Amino acid sequence: MPDTRHPVDPPGPPATDGAALDALPPTATGAEVWRALGGAGLLTRAYRGGDPRTGPDPDGLAELLGAVDARFSLAATLSVSVQLATALPLLAVGRERRAHHALDGALAGRATVALAATDVTAGTDLTALRTRVTLDDDGLTLTGEKNWIANTTTAAHFLVLARHRPGRHFTHFTWVLVPAGTPGVTVRPADSALFADAGTGHLAFDGVRLGRDHILGRTGFGLPLFARHIATERLAGAQWAVALCRRVLADTHRHLTRRAHGDGTLWDLDAVRQRFASCLVRASELRALVADLSDAVAFRYDATAAATLKAAAGATVHHVLDTCGRLWGAAGFTTGGVQELRAQAALFGIGGGATEVVLGTVADAAESVLAALARPGTLP
Repeated sequence: MPDTRHPVDPPGPPATDGAALDALPPTATGAEVWRALGGAGLLTRAYRGGDPRTGPDPDGLAELLGAVDARFSLAATLSVSVQLATALPLLAVGRERRAHHALDGALAGRATVALAATDVTAGTDLTALRTRVTLDDDGLTLTGEKNWIANTTTAAHFLVLARHRPGRHFTHFTWVLVPAGTPGVTVRPADSALFADAGTGHLAFDGVRLGRDHILGRTGFGLPLFARHIATERLAGAQWAVALCRRVLADTHRHLTRRAHGDGTLWDLDAVRQRFASCLVRASELRALVADLSDAVAFRYDATAAATLKAAAGATVHHVLDTCGRLWGAAGFTTGGVQELRAQAALFGIGGGATEVVLGTVADAAESVLAALARPGTLP
């Protein structure tokens, strides 16, 4: 699997006009891909009516992510996905001129936006975050740190989730729009070659002083807004997972049917065919689940449906990449090969909510899920 960042044999990448993307090399960074998509006017396809304020368009979102995944690295696709699914819809909440200006620049591809939610505390425990915003009559002061944030090293703006009151109550958190280059903001690239194309890094805020018009949305609505839009990110992740699995399986099938073994090829071995078929079943199951639940997430921001997709995507990607890694044998360890992709793809079970955390959300809704399973053809 020398390089998986290219269009695969039919059925090929989605129908998005790919001319803008085809002009880029497969090694393009997330910021470069974002610039090309925005410059070609393609980013608006991810939203109903072309406007992030109206909510996601599931088909358009899946089409864009599939087109990017077919051509570029997993890290570059991560950069695009986080912005499309979460950062821009959150930015659209702002009514101030600076929020509108930042959104317009991002949609045009002139700038990237970093979603800075994960703190120095465990990323799955947002109510424990330590980044603090202090409000006064003259403005606000931001202090704290954010770790493992996609688009950190390329962003023109940071969307920072901070607490304005002590304690874990969900009304104690607020979003702050922080321009890059503001005095007191320090950017440090993450020590990870796996996600360099996503501009992943760490942020520090040392008494950053801004006007109150940098508050995004209403004070105290930080976590409710995040919960609403993380649902879309989980849908996007599941859609991307389907595209990724299909691409890897297509490349693996091509490898198996061409690699000599005895008088035939590896594909002629029944054990190989069965392992591969198990991946086809799992990928097909995920695709069906996405089709069933996408409207619930995109139109109703259903948290249980989103958690179900997140858990299923993480498990499916792990199964498919692990199995394909074995089927590639030693060839999978080449630079850019399936084993490198497998390491990156572990993100599907961690980023945006670890599998164990989202399974807890599903368990909390066990009664409603069971009731839905009793009705033929329905899911929560």
